[in-house]
Amino acid sequence: MLVLTRKIDQSIVIGDNIKIIIVDVRGDQVKLGIEAPKDVSVHREEVYEDIQQENRRAVVSRSINIDELNRLLNRSKNGGC
Repeated sequence: MLVLTRKIDQSIVIGDNIKIIIVDVRGDQVKLGIEAPKDVSVHREEVYEDIQQENRRAVVSRSINIDELNRLLNRSKNGGC
């Protein structure tokens, strides 16, 4: 892990297109400003973990029985509905 010390209005650059700016520090809280391309998702860790857990649930709930899938594919190849 890289640990850096920054002051208000100083920044950290990640790659070529992500910039993290220290906006404010009050007590044990730090406010960060994040500049990133729109195609880069930026989430608080707890929100990210919730998204990942929901994605795992969606995969499990949509699992398909392979035998049933093969039956449907064979029916489709043979001109059935």
